[in-house]
Amino acid sequence: MSDPALGLTMLALIVIVIMMGFPTAFTLMGLGMFFGYIALYDPSHPWLQNRVFDLMVERTYGAMNNDTLISIPLFVLMGYVMERGALVDKMFYSIQLAFRRVPASLAVATLIVCTFWGIASGLVGAVVVLMGVIAFNPMLKAGYDVKLASGVITAGGTLGILIPPSVMIIVYAAVAGQSVVKLYASAMFPGFFLSFLYLVYIVGWALINPKIAPALPESEQKVPVSDWVQKFQQAYSKNMLLGLIAATVRPGRALAIPVAEGRRLTYIAIWKNLLNALFPLMLSAVTLWGVWWYVVIHQQADTQATAGMVIRQQQAALAGAAAPADQDKPQELGNAAESDAGTPAQEEEGVEQVGTPELLKQGAAAPAESGPPEGFFTYFWLTVAATGLLLLWYYWKLEAESFELLKLLISSVMPLGILTIVVLAVILFGITTATESAAIGSAGAFILALQAGTFSWERMKQSVFLTAKTTAMVCWLFVGSALFSGVFAILGGQQLVEHWVLSLNMTPIQFMILSQAIIFVLGWPLEWTEIIVIFVPIFLPLLKHFNIDPILWGTLVFVNLQAAFLSPPVAMSAFYLKGVAPKHVTLNQIFAGMMPYMIIVIVCMVFMYIWPGMTLWLPNYLYGGGG
Repeated sequence: MSDPALGLTMLALIVIVIMMGFPTAFTLMGLGMFFGYIALYDPSHPWLQNRVFDLMVERTYGAMNNDTLISIPLFVLMGYVMERGALVDKMFYSIQLAFRRVPASLAVATLIVCTFWGIASGLVGAVVVLMGVIAFNPMLKAGYDVKLASGVITAGGTLGILIPPSVMIIVYAAVAGQSVVKLYASAMFPGFFLSFLYLVYIVGWALINPKIAPALPESEQKVPVSDWVQKFQQAYSKNMLLGLIAATVRPGRALAIPVAEGRRLTYIAIWKNLLNALFPLMLSAVTLWGVWWYVVIHQQADTQATAGMVIRQQQAALAGAAAPADQDKPQELGNAAESDAGTPAQEEEGVEQVGTPELLKQGAAAPAESGPPEGFFTYFWLTVAATGLLLLWYYWKLEAESFELLKLLISSVMPLGILTIVVLAVILFGITTATESAAIGSAGAFILALQAGTFSWERMKQSVFLTAKTTAMVCWLFVGSALFSGVFAILGGQQLVEHWVLSLNMTPIQFMILSQAIIFVLGWPLEWTEIIVIFVPIFLPLLKHFNIDPILWGTLVFVNLQAAFLSPPVAMSAFYLKGVAPKHVTLNQIFAGMMPYMIIVIVCMVFMYIWPGMTLWLPNYLYGGGG
């Protein structure tokens, strides 16, 4: 066999051996060593003096020296601490009450918690198992269809590897040599859009066929109201905001209200409840002010510094023009015609660009550094007006049930929400690196778990052990992948694949469809880790030829790989759920419930391709285009 044929043989063998159940990392290393020994064998040297051993050492050192991988153990630790801290039970209850009037409210609450919890933990197995324990039985007892209940848990649980911070994105960044922060920004909108499509499907199915998700009994839709709140309303006003404001001025009647046996309402408690009532207003104000600060105020110093730099460059250019014209000019190296001919921006005519629309042709400077974009002030003040009207309507209706529900949501969602927003914001706005952000997230997870009183020394040991186990798996996987890809390139397998693809004379659209279709099919027998480290590097060199933006292509891969958790026979989400499901729920029922979500994944990818701005606008705005 020729060397390229050996390369294709090892590529086929890796799929077969992994499907047989052998560990991926050691299978990669074993096949890499075996075929590498054949490729680098020199009969003139002793059989132990084979360069494949040097290649293994070099590839191992290169993988372990990759700074991008440092953030993985910290993000994994954050996820395991969140899971072991048991912080999600109260969150599910409060969100279910908030959406109690929506069709399929339990399924909607499950999807929202899966999305939110997936962002915080990034662990698919942990989210699916946890939501299977918390939400699956309540949905079945309420009369929900098994397919609906299993589908929403398995599909919602996979969102954690798509929406940042995600370990999958870090692994792809390390493999593709791309910026982690740009990939995080590019995956933000598609991740939430895919969650929105799941939500539309669930509510739409429940509206068409109400039998699959019967409405909950009225007793389970009532928000529990404390006795002191009812007495407080009698003493002041049915509107809790007006009553709390009045109580801060005239606290006499409020201080006489009993809260519990032997305790009465205190003035500090009145102020705490007033702050709870004002939380939506404060959250809206902080969010809008943050947008205004980043877009308008924060950029002024950068703009002034840039203007000063431009003035200095112009002065230097004028000084250079005033120099004697007869000075010897340094001789240019290379052929002038050649240097003028082939710049990266000048591609062949007729080659369509994919993922490089106008929003990527704005140069290396980030648009955020150029001041507010056109129309920003109009849209901003319209948003302020709309938010103000919504808040007025909300506070007009703020009575006892709404107030108690608001307190439930604040106590269950706010701590985790703040931690998640901080972790993402410090990365996206360039305040910290991804590794430093992961450290912040891990520390915050420990604080939340300890504050909740559900974290023990035993659970901490479990979290650290599982983190070490997962990190070791990822590291060995990278070592095996680095050795495997190096031998595959030496054998000429990469060149053979490239020549075959180029011989098909495909357009960029056709190549995009072909590459994503192959990854989609590979997701049926393989997991995302194997696809990212083995097969994605085969496609990466071809992106430049077809002028496809690697950020867009990579984000499409992230969405595509959602199907890897939902497609049998591997379909790890189904096996995670089956482990905690009642005995009467079969694996085939879980598989049937997951199938519609695979179609939704394809629909999301079509939207991403038709409207690349959904993927590329945020990284371009924050960090600049590809120029």
